Amino acid sequence: MAETPPAPRTPTPAERGPHELAVLFLTTLGTLMVAVDTTIVILALPTIGRELSASLSLVVWVILAYLLVVAVLTTQLGRVGDLLGRGRSYLAGFTVFTIGSGAAGFAPSAEGLVAARVVQAVGGALMVANSGALIADAFPAHRRGRAFGYTALGWSVGAVLGILLGGLITTALGWRYVFFINLPIGLLALAVGWGRLPSDARRDSGFDVPGFLLLGAALSLLCYGAIDFATYGLDVTNLAYLLAGVAVLPAFVGVELRQPRPMVDLRELRQRRLGFSLLAAFFQSLGYLAVVFLLTMYLQGIRGLSPLDASVLLVPGYLLGAVAGPYMGRLSDRGVTRHLASAGILCMLIAVLAYAQLDAATPLYWVPVISLVTGVGNGMFYPANNSAIMSEASPRTFGAIAGLRGTLGNVGTLLSFVLALTIAAASIPRAVAYEVFLGTTNLTGGVSTDFLNGIHAALYGSALVLVVALALSWGRGEDPKGRAPGLSAAR
Repeated sequence: MAETPPAPRTPTPAERGPHELAVLFLTTLGTLMVAVDTTIVILALPTIGRELSASLSLVVWVILAYLLVVAVLTTQLGRVGDLLGRGRSYLAGFTVFTIGSGAAGFAPSAEGLVAARVVQAVGGALMVANSGALIADAFPAHRRGRAFGYTALGWSVGAVLGILLGGLITTALGWRYVFFINLPIGLLALAVGWGRLPSDARRDSGFDVPGFLLLGAALSLLCYGAIDFATYGLDVTNLAYLLAGVAVLPAFVGVELRQPRPMVDLRELRQRRLGFSLLAAFFQSLGYLAVVFLLTMYLQGIRGLSPLDASVLLVPGYLLGAVAGPYMGRLSDRGVTRHLASAGILCMLIAVLAYAQLDAATPLYWVPVISLVTGVGNGMFYPANNSAIMSEASPRTFGAIAGLRGTLGNVGTLLSFVLALTIAAASIPRAVAYEVFLGTTNLTGGVSTDFLNGIHAALYGSALVLVVALALSWGRGEDPKGRAPGLSAAR
């Protein structure tokens, strides 16, 4: 029987201060960088399409390619961090993301830009997969919630900066600079992180090649089939992709249950708190992020706003989420992750139902007002749920579990994007749906009414998904008693 791998070295009190500070700064900076890139690129898409003479369906792949690669690789790269060192893997992610950003800025064609976005996605997956594990390694369990709260702040601030800078940079400097902006951030991260992040490699176990290939194949087939369905409608080809992806999943599960050191230890998911928390993250991402896309299409297609103006209406919610994240993270350290995470989903659910009441004559000030409710929900859910997940993972699988958490969230994000486009395309022509999303057209008359009805139906569907997320979040049970909040028993 293979020996049990040693637990990661715990920093001494003298080391802990600067060690924790470096981890917190770099994980927050990485989250901010990825968030900026997400919103800033969306605002630049119409300009990118015009200047590169690309079709709307090809331009949309600038986003889809990134989401697909991150969704497929995150779990695998979390395992790489477990084996080769989380600090090294995280800084490698920053390096690859920065190189991809430079390549995107210099891309000569839309195809070249999509390829550069794939490179960016590999770096982004390395960062997403290892950030949670770095925090779990660096911070004792009773202070992890606060650290996750700061990463939530990084996401909210990054989203706001992307919104505010996207239109300005695209107009004043050109769309290429929305990628060049990542270069100084990446160089700063490498300068700060070099020699300050832990580099402990775990060479005691091999890489799970069968699991890597099977999970990668399943996610690729499912994601590509779903995207192809949203783009071209249901046909034999994308149905075959979807069915093949579903068929591969049982094979993956069978292999992982037999592996002595699996890439994803599915046995750990038998724990109620861990399994329910991971599934809550997936359904929250699937249900809530579709709402953001649908709301943007409502504001652009029905109300005739530009992408920048539509996004600015959501800024209050992001700002409140940024302020609430660290505070709610501190609260979750007191052993109330179940209550905070569930209350956060409940806030999102209430906001979605409120958004579903918007029509063509609703005063626009209701959008930022409702967004404040979602901001509170985000600030509650993410730190509390992440803390619950990482506290239930064993130290040797921090990276794999953090990667699985990231994968479920990213697959949910990808499918929510597909959901938004699919619902839009079900009520109006697909080409028009893409134009609405990119902000290059708005709708009037009967077409507008049909589109609004479709958005309302999709919002109610998202609300049902959030109900599932709420049930899972509450169903995880109370935080363990008799030990520090969130602290897992040694396994």
